[in-house]
Amino acid sequence: MEKIAESNTLLNVLCLEDVLKDAELLNEMLVDAGYLVSMDIAKGKKEYLNFLKGRNYDIILADNKLPRMDAFAALKLALELKPEIPFICVSGTIGEEKAVELLKQGATDYVLKDRLGRLALAVQRALKEKEMQKVRKQVEEALKDSEDRYSKAFKSSPYSITITSVEDGKFIEVNDAFTSIFGFTREEAISNSSIGLNIWVNIEDRKWVISTLLDGSDVSKKEFLFKKKNGEIMTGLFATKFIYINKESFIISSINDITERKQAELELIKAKEKAEESDRLKSAFLTNMSHEIRTPMNGILGFSELLKEPNLTSDEQQDYIQTIQISGSRMLNTINNIVDISKIESGLTKVDINETNLNEKIEFTYKFFKPEVEIKGIKFSFKNGLQSKEAIINTDNEKVYAILTNLVKNAIKFTYEGSIEFGYEKKGEYLEFFVKDTGVGIPQKQHQIIFKRFRQGSESHNRGYEGSGLGLSIAKSYIEMLGGEIWVESQEGKGSTFYFTIPYNAVSEEKIELLNAVSEKLKEVEIKKLKVLIVEDDEISYSLLSRMLQKLSYEVLHAITGVEAIEACRDNPDLDLVLMDIRMPEMDGNEATRQIRQFNKDVIIIAQTAYGFSSDKEKTIEAGCNDYISKPINKNLLYDLIKKHCNK
Repeated sequence: MEKIAESNTLLNVLCLEDVLKDAELLNEMLVDAGYLVSMDIAKGKKEYLNFLKGRNYDIILADNKLPRMDAFAALKLALELKPEIPFICVSGTIGEEKAVELLKQGATDYVLKDRLGRLALAVQRALKEKEMQKVRKQVEEALKDSEDRYSKAFKSSPYSITITSVEDGKFIEVNDAFTSIFGFTREEAISNSSIGLNIWVNIEDRKWVISTLLDGSDVSKKEFLFKKKNGEIMTGLFATKFIYINKESFIISSINDITERKQAELELIKAKEKAEESDRLKSAFLTNMSHEIRTPMNGILGFSELLKEPNLTSDEQQDYIQTIQISGSRMLNTINNIVDISKIESGLTKVDINETNLNEKIEFTYKFFKPEVEIKGIKFSFKNGLQSKEAIINTDNEKVYAILTNLVKNAIKFTYEGSIEFGYEKKGEYLEFFVKDTGVGIPQKQHQIIFKRFRQGSESHNRGYEGSGLGLSIAKSYIEMLGGEIWVESQEGKGSTFYFTIPYNAVSEEKIELLNAVSEKLKEVEIKKLKVLIVEDDEISYSLLSRMLQKLSYEVLHAITGVEAIEACRDNPDLDLVLMDIRMPEMDGNEATRQIRQFNKDVIIIAQTAYGFSSDKEKTIEAGCNDYISKPINKNLLYDLIKKHCNK
């Protein structure tokens, strides 16, 4: 901690604290700040009173909650017995409202236990304020006795002190602190007034002060805004009263600059509001997540149970199966969103640049969502902004698809009639994509928050739309990773258009010709009957894979562990394909693959795993796998991978 006290500055502290470790921590913080601390620790009211009556202290540090006593009771006793000692509440439990009330009742400051870093500064300010009070008394006494006696205290005070004529309101004298704080020279201030120097931000405050004085009351510890010569606004703790010199009346005023303290209080309030807002959003998010997982699970488990009933018609069976698939897709989408946002927040998401045909990506997205859109009776169309050769660019294929999918899904969700159109066009060095709908639209005030995590256009329990509320946040993060930006134009009740950009990094014509040739060749590939080894320790996953491969295989072998997989490959050198699970007992799939590659370089090994991190793919390729597929495994994607790697 930075030293703020002169070396070996003695500080006598009365600490009202029933937890000895907390008291010792306060002592350490003050010692670290440069004070030579002498601390008496009172654990309750009786000890506190004895110490107050028996010794004089520089500062009182009091916890808020103690046996049979709180900070308010402790403050009251201190004001009755030793009102001159600054009182600071140091607590981990006091709320903002109680803290403010404590200050109103006479406390000097308060410090939260989880922010003890400002304890030394609070003590320093309290001691300065104590010194100011001492100086005020000295000035008053000096003014009553003689001008010589008050002069030194008046000039050396660290707080702005002015003496003003009652007759015309002009300054008769100002101290050095006034010139230092406000930036005016003594010559500029003398024979001028506070109005002439324009130091009051609100002139009504000055009128109230004058009115109070004329009513016979002093003004003490009132907060007002003041303006310095350079225009800077400060918060001042203001005090003023009438004094008499040689039977003439004058006004003496002091101003303590508490701008830093007020700023700290405002920051504390903002932090509190931010924390409360964060808690509210997370609660709403978790409630929604529970709904988004339990609802499709209800469909999956419920209709799975109904499938067991005898005498179901073929149509009923197909209807139940379709409902299970829809519910499963919805739950998988929710889980994927949670995983994606977690990876983004933890910095584990990486950009994987490769050749991507945007026209094919747009057309695939159109075909994928077309049945769902047609069921709602909505017109659905797309627009490719470039010719086929120009549409092949270097970008992250999966992230572009994820962005398009999220935006089109949103359009379908919030559109009940009319049309949905999406596509892209080239604008300079960027490609500008759009997804336009005639749906419900978005209120203007929601245009920015919908891209934030844990935020949705509607967060109430009775909102009529499903979804995690993470899609737009994920899309925004991906777009920014790719070097673009996203925005929305929308009018409530008339629809929305989402736009996003990505850099146009075109692939060379030679590379395009090569890619097209490979693509045409793959179309001609036929999958022969294969001898397959499925390495999988989960019986249900093995059963699913073996059924998926029935049409492609003439023999399917099964290994449960990595060790068994190695033995199976040694015993069957004629294997065509290995589907290798990564997480298994005894030995994981990556290590098993490394050992298999030592004696078999040719067998096709495709990793299949439930992990969802991009680094997993890199690890499997480094280990010797030919490719990678994530669970839950899509049959068509699996066939495409086999077709890609297995010769005719």
